[in-house]
Amino acid sequence: MLTHTISKSVSIVTILLILQAFYYTTKAQNCGCSSELCCSQFGFCGNTSDYCGVGCQQGPCFAPPPANGVSVAEIVTQDFFNGIISQAESSCAGIRFYTRGAFLEALESYSRFGRVGSTDDSRREIAAFFAHATHETGHFCFIEEIDGATKDYCDETVTQYPCNPNKGYYGRGPIQLSWNFNYGPAGTAIGFDGLNAPETVATDPVISFKTALWYWTNRVQPVISQGFGATIRAINGALECDGANTATVQARVRYYTDYCRQLGVDPGNNLTC
Repeated sequence: MLTHTISKSVSIVTILLILQAFYYTTKAQNCGCSSELCCSQFGFCGNTSDYCGVGCQQGPCFAPPPANGVSVAEIVTQDFFNGIISQAESSCAGIRFYTRGAFLEALESYSRFGRVGSTDDSRREIAAFFAHATHETGHFCFIEEIDGATKDYCDETVTQYPCNPNKGYYGRGPIQLSWNFNYGPAGTAIGFDGLNAPETVATDPVISFKTALWYWTNRVQPVISQGFGATIRAINGALECDGANTATVQARVRYYTDYCRQLGVDPGNNLTC
């Protein structure tokens, strides 16, 4: 059973608490901001990097760093992808779902993924993404969280993204997207009904990869310069970092360092959390 996919709910709850804190320190929400304030990716107003940085919707948003000329497709070769998914059992549903082609098609909507910083930075980011995807899905074996349908991932306090009582917001896809407050904005950004049709993440492989890239570019990419350990903290820090579960941290690090080796790049410093 992939307990790490289930435990990620706690780290996402941490994110929710941060968002709730934003509410009490802002004057408006849902982009009703004055001209000197930014509307954040979550619809709150402010003028710091939390509001004007990644995902800023309008106002004096900070310009992102320029993308480099790296071709992600040339790094994520078919051999590299096959080297991951070939380790899954032949009976795994993911083998017939996750493909390099679906990843590359989804990538067309996320042009900055793996293209920020130096060429080595790009290779490290790609290695990190696939290390986490490998860990979350068991080498692309699982599409949905095991027993996920029996769990409640509806936070009714997030009224901006109301739950459909007939739907489940458990882990799905390469990063195991969970909770209504992730399905809602992911669906809006990607173009599917995340709240009323969350199962789309488990039936459409391109959308599935898009949800992983959406989560990555909004939650993980902003901290990747701090080292692989920071990406662990961004994904599942509450239950793995600071000694909470050193075994799963080391498992993620092993995947990451192996993929860095395959891609011919030094993994860098600060690998754990």
